[in-house]
Amino acid sequence: MALGKLRFPARSESRIGCCRKSKLAGETSINLGFVSEKMFTSMSVGGAGSISPMGLRETCNFVTVTAMDLNALEQLLAAYKRDELETREAARRISELHYEDIGYARVDHSRSARQGFPEVVFGAGKTREQVVGIVERLIRHSPNVLVTHTDAGTYGEVRNIITEAEWHETARLIRIQRDNTELGVGEIVVVTAGTSDIPVAEEAALTAEAMGNRVKRVWDVGVAGIHRVLAERSLLQSARVAIVVAGMEGALPSVVGGLVSVPVIAVPTSIGYGASFGGVAALLGMLNSCASNVTVVNIDNGFGAGFVASLINRRWPNTSEE
Repeated sequence: MALGKLRFPARSESRIGCCRKSKLAGETSINLGFVSEKMFTSMSVGGAGSISPMGLRETCNFVTVTAMDLNALEQLLAAYKRDELETREAARRISELHYEDIGYARVDHSRSARQGFPEVVFGAGKTREQVVGIVERLIRHSPNVLVTHTDAGTYGEVRNIITEAEWHETARLIRIQRDNTELGVGEIVVVTAGTSDIPVAEEAALTAEAMGNRVKRVWDVGVAGIHRVLAERSLLQSARVAIVVAGMEGALPSVVGGLVSVPVIAVPTSIGYGASFGGVAALLGMLNSCASNVTVVNIDNGFGAGFVASLINRRWPNTSEE
């Protein structure tokens, strides 16, 4: 594949570098899409799509360029060629294909290409203005965006800039979902031991849905009434991945793990009385599970469980090289 003077091999991923303090022209291969705004001083795009970088400061390291990044670069170059973008604006947008420095955050626009989903905003500890500022940049590049551990007031501010934003009170999560493409091989089932565990479980379920999965929810089937989870055995065994959320002593993931032949992602919650130590008792119990298919994420980390379950369930494109 060739983009004017930039030449890339016809594979989904390549490693391209740039030179130290030098003027580059002609056939030199250089990754213009991944230099920061401070390094990218100017560029010109000539006829037939040729590109001549006019000056780069300091050294940039070798980076990975994916097909998704190249598609975005091609679209920018095509828009420039149609005179829809001024040179300065084209240069600015190319410099932001990698990340965008807005002072209080460096918004990672290539996260989706590297990890399978855009950067997720952890709302706790951020001001409403900061959350809005980050979301505003993300939605220019990504159809689906999540904000976790946030509040209804922040949602109101986010909705002022994008009306598709949804507020999920139980999970304390904002979801923007403009792409509903199904990417999973099968279904993900999310299970809770008790009703009090639902907020963490709902965070996991909403995350998995945003990442293109079909999700089934099974609430309140803890081991104090073991017949309840046994009644859902058929559903559990049909799932591709199970997420099991429990507080107290954290026994339920081991029970589910003994019933199914798929990965079980255990999520300890901070629900419980004094000796639960805010979820530590459940965490240690899950880490010591006798069921070999059980793995564990951090306390109350529903997002992490939903993310990992999505990657396990994902229908990956054929990445074999020709």
